[in-house]
Amino acid sequence: MTATPLLITPGCPIRTTLDMLGGKWSLLVLHQLAGGARRFGELRRLLPDISEKVLVQQLKQLANAELLVRTNHGEVPPRVEYHLTALGQQALPVLAATAEFGRVYAAHIQNGRATP
Repeated sequence: MTATPLLITPGCPIRTTLDMLGGKWSLLVLHQLAGGARRFGELRRLLPDISEKVLVQQLKQLANAELLVRTNHGEVPPRVEYHLTALGQQALPVLAATAEFGRVYAAHIQNGRATP
């Protein structure tokens, strides 16, 4: 694959993608929502290394980017669910490519073929 020349400006597509998905937890949160709606507690259990504060921030950021929707069902006790928007679904191939690269890279390192 040859790289298409790209002028790196504030509005370039790579920067736009990184702004939306570049957070430490963004792709992992989206991955957990790929299978359908999840409640906050489920996400917290599925991502045990994330703090509650950071998860709240990440969910707000992804909602502001219109990649997910927060649905409050107005019940007592509160029931809030998060699910991917159509735009969020469009990010799933990026997730798959990232995961595949991670597998290839891990195998490369494990086989001792890392280049300096």
